[in-house]
Amino acid sequence: MKGRKRVLVLGATGSIGRSALDVIRNAPDRFEVAALTAHRDANGLAALAAEFGGVRTLLTGDASADTIADFIGSVDADIAVNGIAGAAGLEPSRICLESGKDLALANKETIVMAGPLIRTLAEARNRRLIPVDSEHSAVFSLINAHGSDAVESVILTASGGPFRTWSRERLSSVTPEDALKHPTWAMGAKITIDSATMANKGLEVIEACRLFDLPGERVRVVVHPESMVHSFIRTRDGELYAQLSKPDMRHPIAAALNWPQILPNHLEPFDPEALGTLHFEPPRREDFPLLGMAYRSAAMGGGYTIAFNAANEIAVAAFLERRISFIGIAETVARVLEKDWSAPIENFGAVAETDRRARSEASESIQGENSW
Repeated sequence: MKGRKRVLVLGATGSIGRSALDVIRNAPDRFEVAALTAHRDANGLAALAAEFGGVRTLLTGDASADTIADFIGSVDADIAVNGIAGAAGLEPSRICLESGKDLALANKETIVMAGPLIRTLAEARNRRLIPVDSEHSAVFSLINAHGSDAVESVILTASGGPFRTWSRERLSSVTPEDALKHPTWAMGAKITIDSATMANKGLEVIEACRLFDLPGERVRVVVHPESMVHSFIRTRDGELYAQLSKPDMRHPIAAALNWPQILPNHLEPFDPEALGTLHFEPPRREDFPLLGMAYRSAAMGGGYTIAFNAANEIAVAAFLERRISFIGIAETVARVLEKDWSAPIENFGAVAETDRRARSEASESIQGENSW
């Protein structure tokens, strides 16, 4: 592509958005901001708009769905960075692709909820779908380097969160303040809680299955507290290849914005001499059961992954509001997954209806547990 890439940043004042804008401002010969959105931070959005030359903006918190769709669809951009948190990011992803934009996707829920539909849409519009999650960015790069036919399996790394060494008994007393203290990554509240429960890694397992056409048995998780190795692939000859960098989301964002080229950037190069010791251990699935639920949801198909995500979002919000305990998050999701979610998901309307129903089931479950 000649000239600079025009970038739409969705969720510009959040952690992903801020990282994306740092990449853009440090490569002015390569990128320019086309437009920005934020949810509630009007002052932050206005400051960014002024910095990047008075670009168009939208504050989505009080905007209607039609207003958001019209705004995204009307922006003249080559690529969109979707840094919106949660299920709210799905519809913007769809609109970006439908309006002819490539999609640098940090919103994993887009794939968890509607992976086949989104991939079909991207192919129909001849648009690129580039993962920004550090783990999936690593797998994407490794597969591009070795070829998809060479890949036997994928290993996603997990930090283990703040409770990696806590006993099961101690987990029952976790507070929101405890769970928001992530040892290696600086992220928003929802994803930080998901990391603490390992729901985030479960969502990433589903995302890997859907993005890379792999069954769950070919996607493993290993706990790696240093967060320097972001993923592995194992090739058919048994060799293991890893991607390493500091735990900084600017690396996968820069890779997505530059793709398919590999170009210099302003980030500090990774120095293996300063690495120290790396640790790897199996996840404690019995103590963090949401990971296993994610695997089962991926295997069962239908709307199970939608229900998993929706129930988890409702449960995390309830935990942050101190209406349920930390272990109550997994208990809520388990109760919702006991329902029948086997109906095929053939269009985006079915996604929305399944999501709505699962949220209702989760809310009723929480209310029932607290009604005593």
